[in-house]
Amino acid sequence: MMTAIHFHDQRQQVLVTGATGFIGQLLVQALLADGHAVTALTRNPKKAARVLKGAVRSITRLDEIAPTEQIDVVINLAGARILGPRWTAARKQILHDSRVAFTEKLVDWMACMQHKPRLMLSASAIGYYGVQAEDDLTVLNEDAPSQPIFMSQLCRDWEHATQSARRYGVEAICMRFGLVLGDGGAFPMMALPIKLGLGGPLGSGRQTLSWIHVHDLLRGIAHLMSRPDTASRQAVYNFTAPEQPTQAQFSQAAAHQLGRPSFFPTPAMPVRFLLGEQADLLLKGQRVAPRALLKEGFVFDYPTVETAMAALLLR
Repeated sequence: MMTAIHFHDQRQQVLVTGATGFIGQLLVQALLADGHAVTALTRNPKKAARVLKGAVRSITRLDEIAPTEQIDVVINLAGARILGPRWTAARKQILHDSRVAFTEKLVDWMACMQHKPRLMLSASAIGYYGVQAEDDLTVLNEDAPSQPIFMSQLCRDWEHATQSARRYGVEAICMRFGLVLGDGGAFPMMALPIKLGLGGPLGSGRQTLSWIHVHDLLRGIAHLMSRPDTASRQAVYNFTAPEQPTQAQFSQAAAHQLGRPSFFPTPAMPVRFLLGEQADLLLKGQRVAPRALLKEGFVFDYPTVETAMAALLLR
């Protein structure tokens, strides 16, 4: 049974960016169910009205929020899709602008507000840590270093932009998301070959896959929102489950729940041909642990890939 999501004892005014995305829609629903007021910053207000069912205030520009208004919490989920078009110079610029440049504008807006938000929670990704070799069993906690590759640099710049909000008295926290499992995002496409009986290891299958069930991700956001303002918190949290399976074990867990085989491999070469540099996101892994959340007593509803697969596939 899933734990109820409670964000704060007092009604909060929350600004959400990326509100029409897979995670954003579920976050907005959970915030509304818990009695909070949501303003959604979106480039497509018609889509926002449709998918959010008109239950939130939708704006297309930050200056639609008057400087005298009170926004208690900013949750920044904005960013162009990482997996997709090849990472050409133009695509890299789009990824940078939709994350780093946009977050800088968000912080500039906060600087002009008479009542500063008390908290900013901003998405990042475990791509911050770069990639690990298959035989590298090092566990990556929040203090692990980044690497001199594009994805790592992008996350580093993104987090730097987020942390700049602290100069205005806003508590800024970066959430490094692993692969998010739910009814949206990448998981449905990942599960399709398995449902068709064509699942199996991707590449060698030995690369580590760090993931989180979307319900635990929302609960993690609520955990950070509900803490007293005086609580001592760090600036970065890994949003990954405590268990880090290999990609082959991940596929086997899904196949087991569905009663399907899992022995059809997908060779690395065609994946690299199709995706180029971004193929490393699929073919190389990271063994990332949620040390900060666990240290603060956070208990995962879905700590293992078997429990997550059972919840997602057996419905």
